[in-house]
Amino acid sequence: MIVFRYLSRELLITLSAVSAVLLVIIMSGRFIKYLAQAAQGVLDPGVLFLIMGFRLPGFLQLILPLGLFLGILLAYGRLYLDSEMTVLSATGMSQRRLLVYTLAPAALVALIVGWLSLGLAPQGVSAVARILNEQDSLTELDTLAPGRFQTLRDGTRVTYAQELSEDRTELGGVFISETSVAGKAAKGVSVLVAETGRQEIRPDGSRYLILEDGYRYDGNPGQADYREIRFDTYGILLPKPEVSLEVSEREAIPTAQLWGSDNSRLQSELQWRLSLPLLVFVVTVLAVPLAKVNPRQGRFLKLLPAILLYMTYLALLIATRSAVDKGDIPAALGMWWVHAVFLAIGLLLMAWEPLSLRWWRRRATTGGSAHA
Repeated sequence: MIVFRYLSRELLITLSAVSAVLLVIIMSGRFIKYLAQAAQGVLDPGVLFLIMGFRLPGFLQLILPLGLFLGILLAYGRLYLDSEMTVLSATGMSQRRLLVYTLAPAALVALIVGWLSLGLAPQGVSAVARILNEQDSLTELDTLAPGRFQTLRDGTRVTYAQELSEDRTELGGVFISETSVAGKAAKGVSVLVAETGRQEIRPDGSRYLILEDGYRYDGNPGQADYREIRFDTYGILLPKPEVSLEVSEREAIPTAQLWGSDNSRLQSELQWRLSLPLLVFVVTVLAVPLAKVNPRQGRFLKLLPAILLYMTYLALLIATRSAVDKGDIPAALGMWWVHAVFLAIGLLLMAWEPLSLRWWRRRATTGGSAHA
């Protein structure tokens, strides 16, 4: 029991550290992407942390299996390097018993991953979808910040307001620049400057920005020929921000609704959610024999091949999921054959060293007898 607690503590500490680093890397990349959309006025900055929070279960369900895999390799690799595993082996610790001890914390990780993939992750995606639906009803004024230039329409429109009322209906010191594009070449630029502006909602639901007391300038970049128009009132149709956060509708479907469905896409989604906790046990069987290293070779010798093996495993799962979506692979076969193949590889790795050791002993015995 003391050995079990010691191994579990070393594994869980390494797992937590590796998963935290991976989570920070992945979430930082996604947050920068969402932050860029907020800077362009596509998203309301106030919902960024809500979106990241609701997307967190979806990130963790993929990070934890990899964190466990790397945690076993790093934690047990250190024990082999420090000869602690040699001492444990002398007391009767075999790889089979080591695997049994490792499956206990792996079961805890599998329960967490199953809770995330079957419950929290679909709920998070559904919450993100609701936020995006609310964003679809916004206009550029709802995401405009006073004193900041806001880019819309792939950079062809820039809006600026020096002042903005709390209800976002009244503006002061308005500047709008819009570029008309033909192919890849800029065709012309229109600049609107107005003292004040206000938002007006028409009966059909469309929203207009009504500018008052200003000028419009039309011209071509690099040419002195331009047109100046002074206006007392000028109306502009406010476009809606185009929100795109790669949210799939089937990912938001509750797991209970996926059971018994005949739709191949829904069946592949259900198998994917069930595959993630199953992935935890398979990578545990793979990682335990791969973690054994020779102290002379260093703890990182098998790390790169092990990561390549894990990437192959995950890539095959994703490819099989796509094939089930298209109907190229029967749903009854689904992704289960991938798990079976890599489980067989893990069991073969577990049995390889005892078999090779017996073979060398038999050869040495046979050779010694023949020499006598």
